Amino acid sequence: MQRYFTNEQIDENNNITITGEDAHHMIQVMRMSPGDEVYVVAENRTYTMTIVEGSAKSVLLKAEEKLEQTNEMPLKVSIVCGLPKGDKLELITQKATELGMHTLYPFAAKRSIVKWDKQKNEKKIARLQKIAKEAAEQSHRSYIPNIHTPISFEELLEVGTTYDVKFVADEEDAKLEHRQKFAEQLKKVHDKKSILIVFGPEGGLDRSEIKSLLENDFQPISLGPRILRTETAPLYALAAISYEYE
Repeated sequence: MQRYFTNEQIDENNNITITGEDAHHMIQVMRMSPGDEVYVVAENRTYTMTIVEGSAKSVLLKAEEKLEQTNEMPLKVSIVCGLPKGDKLELITQKATELGMHTLYPFAAKRSIVKWDKQKNEKKIARLQKIAKEAAEQSHRSYIPNIHTPISFEELLEVGTTYDVKFVADEEDAKLEHRQKFAEQLKKVHDKKSILIVFGPEGGLDRSEIKSLLENDFQPISLGPRILRTETAPLYALAAISYEYE
């Protein structure tokens, strides 16, 4: 069944009304009609709902059953990504959402070639948030990851103080004979509730950034002996965490 997210509240009769693009998608794109069932995530819970009546602008549904399974990671895993070129951030947003990411923080790294125009931030973040919503629906999640506006390196250090475990992917560490294997480090943090992982842009993180992160309790990790692209590394890490915890 199709899955939709809504901020609307379920009323005392177990009914809810969905409007806008989702209503249009149900009626015009999926050709649904009264009696058809969908999954709806409302009030942070997933329900099986039946369409009562609807048009391309508004659909009335009745909640039939609340599902207990959330399909979410057992811990909060957030990604910090140095601003990459082109549409790589869209790819990271989509695939990382499918793999269970909680929040994405783009940040302006020293080696980031791309410089976001602050006047266009709102439009770009809205697009990324829409990609995350669609990916969350497709992968049957109960939570849409938050796509944060780009942060500075100083703000990154501040964000790090709110997480139980902090990692930084360091390509120089991957070249060492005795590197910090990610799988081994994950086995040591099963009692933690949140993980933050920092990845650099094309060209990696500057050594001064690595130094500062390590001084602020970030642990270096190696994602294997091969050097991964900036859009591949976060997906590798999320898959490894899923393997370990799920």
